[in-house]
Amino acid sequence: MSTTESASPAQPGDHQRQPEAEEREPREECGVFGVWAPGEDVAKMTYYGLYALQHRGQEAAGVAVADGKKVLVFKDLGLVSQVFDEQTLAAMPGHVAIGHCRYSTTGSTTWENAQPIFQTTKAGSSVALGHNGNLVNTAELAERAREAKAGSVLSDASSDSDILAILLAHGAADCSIEQAAMELLPTVRGAFCLTFMDENTLYAARDPYGVRPLCLGRLERGWVVASETAALDIVGAAFVREIEPGELLAIDADGVRSSRFAPPEPKGCVFEYVYLARPDSTIAGRSVHATRVEIGRRLAIEHPADGDLVIPVPESGTPAAIGYATGSGIPYGQGLMKNAYVGRTFIQPSQTIRQLGIRLKLNPLREVIRGKRLVVVDDSIVRGNTQRALIRMLREAGAVEVHVRIASPPVRWPCFYGIDFASPAELIANASGGGVDMVESVRRAIGADTLGYVSVDGMVAASEQPASRLCRACFDGEYPIELAEQHHMGKNLLEGLFGNTPAGQPATTDDNVDALSRP
Repeated sequence: MSTTESASPAQPGDHQRQPEAEEREPREECGVFGVWAPGEDVAKMTYYGLYALQHRGQEAAGVAVADGKKVLVFKDLGLVSQVFDEQTLAAMPGHVAIGHCRYSTTGSTTWENAQPIFQTTKAGSSVALGHNGNLVNTAELAERAREAKAGSVLSDASSDSDILAILLAHGAADCSIEQAAMELLPTVRGAFCLTFMDENTLYAARDPYGVRPLCLGRLERGWVVASETAALDIVGAAFVREIEPGELLAIDADGVRSSRFAPPEPKGCVFEYVYLARPDSTIAGRSVHATRVEIGRRLAIEHPADGDLVIPVPESGTPAAIGYATGSGIPYGQGLMKNAYVGRTFIQPSQTIRQLGIRLKLNPLREVIRGKRLVVVDDSIVRGNTQRALIRMLREAGAVEVHVRIASPPVRWPCFYGIDFASPAELIANASGGGVDMVESVRRAIGADTLGYVSVDGMVAASEQPASRLCRACFDGEYPIELAEQHHMGKNLLEGLFGNTPAGQPATTDDNVDALSRP
């Protein structure tokens, strides 16, 4: 049985991640997509699915396709539209495919860390894998992967996703991929949503806590799995259901098979509702957009303001601002215009432009805000640099007062399950030690007239999910998945375990976080 891995022409290290012009927002790590559909153009379908998931990762993208005989992988650094073109997609025929868009948080952005990951089993079959999440027992799994790799044809590992692919391929030496996954997955701890495939079959798995979203859709002639329902919509797939926590799906000519590798203990990430997911997605039966509007309405009740106009910080603050206006009776308006073409960039701004900061992305509508008492609604405050610059800009444009309202509680804790926050020491909510004067301290730091955060209870109620089924660790420090001690010591857990990290580049735990000591 022949297998093939195809790499894009870019060489490792062609691009390096550059500092951004202003404060970096919290970032989800990756998006995953998979399709099994004989007779369809699965490569192009996966391309469009990744397009819908681009917000979940903008540094690298890749697609793997199989035609029953071989697996072909094409991946590179950059946005989905930069990595793929018509010619590339046309050269990838098959009936099953997976795709991945990636945002890394440690080390350089290199070709090796792009996904899907490819491995060849001892029996000669292939495994391609895409991963969204973050594991908490990486060191233990890495040791097992090093033992499995000894004397084998398996490729090196530089991330937790590589480790999963190595262990999966190694386990499939004497059995099917499906059986190997059922043995491996119960030993994996942390948050993970996986799509993987061999020459004939599409697989999808979700960790027992269901921290990250993953759903199943139906095509006329096949099936789709995706991180968010918005990706189902773009390829014309009908939503069937969410893949359950602790569930493994196998999709082939015999249909969809479901297996349980662990009992479900749902702890979905509440920050998906607040910021990460697309507003046109649905999670656990609840519209993300509706949740954000309801958060804004509750925010207006919890923290009223004397204002003339409610304006959002676009785009993520828009639904909550609409809800705040509805709940407060204060008119809603567009006071800030966003440059839609300014996003992540590999080009570092000049010192002069960097000093302008937020003006690269936002510009005030002076005729709208001049002489007004503004209520400015944003999704979160991280370091506070963005809000400080924004408030200064609004005052210069003629705002009489600026009242800031935040559609999430203060972020005070690191995420170990797949979100890239600033380190705890850098979070502005921890600047005053998180005491009773924290809100006042932040208000003074950003220069607002008043400041209010929605409560944890208000946020949870807006999601319409039981609090017991949500992970709120970044807000309250209660981690539902037990953390290995090493996670409090640093984030480069693979360094030294494989000895294959390029000089000058730290090893990465893919989809990792700023895993520093808890405050």
